[in-house]
Amino acid sequence: MDRTIADLRKDYTLEGLSEIEVDPNPFIQFKRWFEQALAAQLPEPNAMTIATSTPDGQPSARMVLLKDFDERGFVFFTNYNSRKGQELAENPQAALVFWWAELERQVRISGRVEKVSESESDYYFYSRPANSRLGAWVSNQSEIIPSREVLEQRMQEFQHKYENQEIPRPAHWGGLRVIPSEIEFWQGRSSRLHDRLLYTLLNDDSWEIHRLSP
Repeated sequence: MDRTIADLRKDYTLEGLSEIEVDPNPFIQFKRWFEQALAAQLPEPNAMTIATSTPDGQPSARMVLLKDFDERGFVFFTNYNSRKGQELAENPQAALVFWWAELERQVRISGRVEKVSESESDYYFYSRPANSRLGAWVSNQSEIIPSREVLEQRMQEFQHKYENQEIPRPAHWGGLRVIPSEIEFWQGRSSRLHDRLLYTLLNDDSWEIHRLSP
């Protein structure tokens, strides 16, 4: 065993997390924590890991950016033909993880996934810079390509194609919403005795909160 890695550790001492302090609504609690992450000026506080799997259980995970959230769920945008897009089409379940190291906090979310409306995808797509909109046309996300030059050549082609024109949203590009059935808030504590509060969605659409052992 590499002792340099094995000896890496940090004792978490910033804050605690109690059932009395948290909001009974997990979306309000997430908004509170997210606003605190923004106020702390963390680098890309909306960065999150999304884990998906094939129908036979082969998992994969990657980082994406949260672009919206409300009581309907957590939204990100992607190429629907990408690996994650195809896996979610076949198995519409996902898990999200936010890690805010400077605040010693983690949020875990799991639930089903559905596409956002066409109008929501359009609204976000047309808010993006022109080159980002072109990128949605240029990249056949997750496909093998022979070289970087292929991407650069395709970018030039699409820049020429849509010169002085509005760049339309590709049909294969849009938003996905993770609709949570569970949301866990994790606050680091000393001696690895971390605080973990799990919100679980009940059949009547209310939430119950349980403390989990670290």
